[in-house]
Amino acid sequence: MDMSAYPLLEGIDEPAHLRELPQTQLPRLSEQLRDYLLNSVARSGGHLAAGLGAVELTVALHYVLNTPYDRLVWDVGHQCYPHKILTGRRQEISRVRKIDGPAGFPVRDESPYDTFGVGHSSTAISAALGMALGSRNRDDGRKTCAVIGDGGLTAGEAFEALNHAGDVRPDLLVVLNDNEMSISENVGALNKTFARLLAGGVYGNMRAEAKNVLERMPGPMRDFAKLAEEHVKGMLVPGTFFEELGFQYFGPVDGHDVDELVTVLGRLREMDGPRILHCVTRKGKGYAKAEANPIAYHGVKAFDPAAGLKAATEAAPLTYTDVFSQWLCDMAEQEPRLWGVTPAMREGSGLVAFAERFPDRYLDTAIAEQHAVTLCGGLACEGEKPVLAIYSTFLQRGYDQLIHDIALQNLPVVFALDRAGLVGADGATHHGMFDFSYMRCLPNVTVMAPADERECRQMLSTALAIEGPASVRYPRGRGPGTVPETTLETLPVGQAQIRRRGQGIALLAFGTMVAPAETVAEELDATLVNMRFVKPLDEACIREMAETHDAIITLEENMVAGGAGSAVAETLARLDLRPRLLQIGLADHFVDHGERDEQLALVGLDTDGIRQRIHDWRDRTVASPATSE
Repeated sequence: MDMSAYPLLEGIDEPAHLRELPQTQLPRLSEQLRDYLLNSVARSGGHLAAGLGAVELTVALHYVLNTPYDRLVWDVGHQCYPHKILTGRRQEISRVRKIDGPAGFPVRDESPYDTFGVGHSSTAISAALGMALGSRNRDDGRKTCAVIGDGGLTAGEAFEALNHAGDVRPDLLVVLNDNEMSISENVGALNKTFARLLAGGVYGNMRAEAKNVLERMPGPMRDFAKLAEEHVKGMLVPGTFFEELGFQYFGPVDGHDVDELVTVLGRLREMDGPRILHCVTRKGKGYAKAEANPIAYHGVKAFDPAAGLKAATEAAPLTYTDVFSQWLCDMAEQEPRLWGVTPAMREGSGLVAFAERFPDRYLDTAIAEQHAVTLCGGLACEGEKPVLAIYSTFLQRGYDQLIHDIALQNLPVVFALDRAGLVGADGATHHGMFDFSYMRCLPNVTVMAPADERECRQMLSTALAIEGPASVRYPRGRGPGTVPETTLETLPVGQAQIRRRGQGIALLAFGTMVAPAETVAEELDATLVNMRFVKPLDEACIREMAETHDAIITLEENMVAGGAGSAVAETLARLDLRPRLLQIGLADHFVDHGERDEQLALVGLDTDGIRQRIHDWRDRTVASPATSE
């Protein structure tokens, strides 16, 4: 990108260069940074609205803090693009989330300025607390700051960290980036004055003196005075809740006034103990289209900033999320006990239509996966039919509840696991690589994986009919293109489907691996089985394949360790059957960001990769009874 339009930004390759600028130039730098961010993401795609709303805050934090020595911890990381641009990755940001480009979230291995790897919500305060305690133990004078949004503050982990920090009282600053409110000019002026007053020495001295006076009062009078103080403070200061947790509260302050932010942050940096600064910002700030529709501009593909995102001119191909959305509404028409539940992922999980049509049976728990899982358990106890729509990677956050509150009690909850397998540009933090492994080891749980869109709808109906917990996992995006039926038919539980009869080799494919396995099966004249169920497995089918074929090859878009292939191996061992066995799936490492098709090719789970892995295995195991990958 031509940097002539960004003369200030061009000179900043690290925050130390930023700190050399006079403060009077920071508003102009913020304008250049915002424009550069908009045009870069418009070329590459990526997260946009959150970063646009955090430009001035990012500039002010790096200007005041001595990063990377001082620790700056971002929550989730959708807003981190301005941070990456200011920390030596300006030129690379045009390749964000692409193979060999920077990640869309902070990653420790990518930069010393990325102090903690994130991607999931509500972890920043916990991580920053640990860093602050480490600094205190070393007595090294390092400052620690966590930046968390108002959405991230809805999760239990954030409150657990606040509660603990208020008890151990580290030198920790928490910046609450509140982007759900707007500040009018009048209120903004008041908030500026108020924030300056609270962060200044006068207010601190007044509080200290008042404390001394209260301590000298007789007991009953002291108690009454403290109670009166709390009532007055509750009327004047919106941070009474945080003060009760042991934090000094400052704000709210206009998060788009970089001069004000620098002034307040500078004063707060010199203070000690747990403190919180409440900044009010606006998602999409500076780009009217994103301000008007921040959800649409949260994550974008390449687009023309002048024209904005274009509406689809023709019907888009059906995605698995679309299949789920249509099924949920169709089933709700027939089943009045059905509920749709999601932990803050209504759009991504396909619950928009359900929420509009069945608002009384729609629940959004905010970013609270643990609560969402147990809530569904409570609904099931009352004879209701809860369906939890959740990304595979986010169900990991409610795993204890899945075990203790659902599986142990054998409660009929349907888990619709979206974004299973490799998810593309969001990368390692969002891949659904583990759900076969962590679901199938639980008693009472039925685990399904559809080969196509039609089977996805059938499995969802099957899951709802099962008198116990059941999961249906499906990938991001489109399937093979099989049009679902409009009926709500179910499948026989635990029954596989033989797609092709061959000889020598039996390919046992799970879910998304059925489609690429079809081509390989034709080339090898192999038998192809669409396994459908990871648990319970079709043991009769496995026995038949083992007794009539020389080798069995399992294919799954999940970790090999503990996955569907491992379940097949365990079954063969229990049946005392010993065909040659190859397990194809994801190896023992995390997968970086990139396009989903690129990722599948890199890990050998596309047609070419599967073909090559089978050929290599056959060449080196002619005399070997079994092996696995």
